[in-house]
This record gives sequence, structure tokens and C-alpha cells, in this order.
Amino acid sequence: MLKDEQLLEKRLIELSRTACYRNVITYSDFLNLNELNILHSLPKDKLYTAYVTFGGYDSAERQMAAFLPDALSFSRTGKIDSADLGFPFVAVGIVPLHEKFAQALTHRDYLGAILNLGIERSKLGDILIEGEKAVVFIDDGLSSFLQEELRRVSHTSVKLSRINLRDYGYSPRFEEIKGTVASVRLDSLLSLAFSSSRTKLSGLIEGGKVFINGKLMTTNSCQVREEDVISVRGMGKFRYKGIVSHTKKNRIFVLLHKYI
Repeated sequence: MLKDEQLLEKRLIELSRTACYRNVITYSDFLNLNELNILHSLPKDKLYTAYVTFGGYDSAERQMAAFLPDALSFSRTGKIDSADLGFPFVAVGIVPLHEKFAQALTHRDYLGAILNLGIERSKLGDILIEGEKAVVFIDDGLSSFLQEELRRVSHTSVKLSRINLRDYGYSPRFEEIKGTVASVRLDSLLSLAFSSSRTKLSGLIEGGKVFINGKLMTTNSCQVREEDVISVRGMGKFRYKGIVSHTKKNRIFVLLHKYI
């Protein structure tokens, strides 16, 4: 295990220990897919408490972890609403100051502009783009700074406003991809989703860049199940919807929803 991963493990365990002994909820920074996998892979006997992860909306890629003292972990209903746990982050909307002169801005444009302010990546969650508007999830302690300091994204002047998380709803847009595969192995579905060779994509799997439902997957032959979400760092993600039919040549016709 790399040194950074060992330090993260220790940090997560310490947060869990603090939650247990001080009887308070403790929170991590935003965790990326690999870091979430490290958290989910920790043996139960290493953690002192249960935990919940949340990134502001269902299926968020970057999420914070909240470590829960026993009083919350064993509620009567057994259900915990993430929105009630006081996660210390907010949503901030970014829109062009003058729509007429606005560029078509990308995720990279927004991320670069924010990081150039000196804000660390671990303090930022997902950045969602909805037409000419973007929504960024950011550590609560930095939200005022962001709203005061971010004036331009690329060459576009922008204005920012805080969004109430309880009022915010996000439904990811996707394109339907249909095609035939020999089997519902991970490498076959990746090849269909990203129009790339299985050989090239196998390298991504072996390189630790592919996740299923947030868990690192390093086996090409893994069988994917209906409604599994497959994420490839740097390329995107898709949901496997299932088998539509079988062809006369015994190939499998499948449906994917690729997020855009």
C-alpha cells in the first residue's frame, strides 16, 4: 500500500475513534473513488463506529464520510437520512454574469478556476454542469471565500450564490447505448460504453482506474449485475441496465445508460 493510502487509513480510523469516544459525529474531507474504496475496504474491527457517505445528491462520485456514535448508529428505524447528519459542505451555483458573452465552459474550466484560488481538491465535491450553470459542492468553511473571490471562469465573468441542499435535486442526464457483447464481463461492457478495444481498457482495469458501485475492480472477467454503476477515472461512468435479448449467434444484446 502506498504511503498516502496508509495515511488516509489512519486518518479515517482516528475519525471513527473520535466519534466513538467523544460521542460526536466526525467528518472526513471529500473522498474520491479510490479513497472511498479504501474506506469501504477497511476491516470492520479497525473501525470504532458505523459511517455514512454523502456527496450532496444520489450517485455523487466524490463524497464525505460521517462517522456516527452509537446513539445514531442504532436508531429505532435503522434508517439514517444523510441530509440530517449536518455534513459540513454546501452547494454553490455559478452562472455567467452576462449570458450573451458566456463561453461554453467545461468541468475542467470550473475546476481549474477554483483550484487557482488556492482551494485544495479535497475540499471540493462534484462539479455539475447544467447548461450554462454549474453547481459545486464545497466545504462550508470555504463557501464564503469562493463566493467572494471567484469572478471569472476562463474568459467568462460569473456570479455565485449559495443553494439550499434540501431544495436541490439533480437527475443525471444520460445517453442510451445498445449493442451486443459476448458476455456481461466488465471488459466487454467497458468496450461497448467507451468504443475502445478490450486490450486498452484492460490496462485501465489493471491500473486501478475502474470502479463498480464505488468499489475498485481489478479483474477483467468480473460479471456485472443489473443497475451496477461502472466508473472509469478520467473517462466517465455508465449504468448497466441489463440484457435486452439474445441474437441468433448467441451474443447478448444489452442496454447501458452512459452519463453525459
